[in-house]
Parts: sequence; structure tokens; C-alpha cells
Amino acid sequence: MSSKAPRRPQIAKAKRTFCIVASRFNERYVQGLIDHATEELRALAPDASISLHRVPGAFELPVVVQELAARDRADAVIACGVILQGETNHAQNLSRSVTDALQRIAVEQAVPVINVVLSFKDSISFLARSSTWRSAGET
Repeated sequence: MSSKAPRRPQIAKAKRTFCIVASRFNERYVQGLIDHATEELRALAPDASISLHRVPGAFELPVVVQELAARDRADAVIACGVILQGETNHAQNLSRSVTDALQRIAVEQAVPVINVVLSFKDSISFLARSSTWRSAGET
């Protein structure tokens, strides 16, 4: 996997509306995703309207994403969550279920849904990956 960040597109001059839907579960990790998404949106669309909607966990993300996409007011909806693998395969099932639902919503509603629901073996794996994002974004 490359650690180079892709080039940023041109700054949007038109007024944009973005919705971030984020899980409260694993909040200390999810907050970093919210912060990074907000920073990037502000850099690309300085005049954008950005709203934050919180849900209990990753499984509830598609419910609120569906509602926001159906309103047809957002240019894109961003779903943020962190799923950590436990002793069972529940995390894999949850990840697949959420990913499938978010993709279905994007196709059915014709609204970009950005899936930032990330799965990791443990918190150490998350921290290692997030430090790569930070250093890649600094170049």
C-alpha cells in the first residue's frame, strides 16, 4: 500500500453540503476520523455546510445515512466508524453488513456515500494505520 496521499482536487467554488454520520462506539478512534474528514472538506470546499450526526454504533450508521441521502440535500454523506475484532467473527459480519448497506444506499439514492467504517484487529493496528494517514497527509 502506498503511503503517498493522492493529489487534492481543485477547491470547490460552489456552496456544498456534506453530512458526516459517526458512531459513538469506539469514540476515541472515531473522533480522529471525524476531525480528519472535516479538515479535508474545509480544505476542498471552504464554504461548505458540514453537519455531524451521531449514532450508537456502526450497525446504526446505514439507518441515518439512508435518511440523509433520501432528503436529497447533501452533496455527499460520509459514514465514520471503527470496528475492532474481538474473540468471535462478529466484527467481520458487522463490517460486511454495514458496507453492503452503505453501497446499496449510494446506488439507490444516487448520492455519494463515503465509507469510512474501518475494521482493525485491535487498537494497536488502528494507531499504526492512523499514524500512516497523518504522515501521508503532511506531504
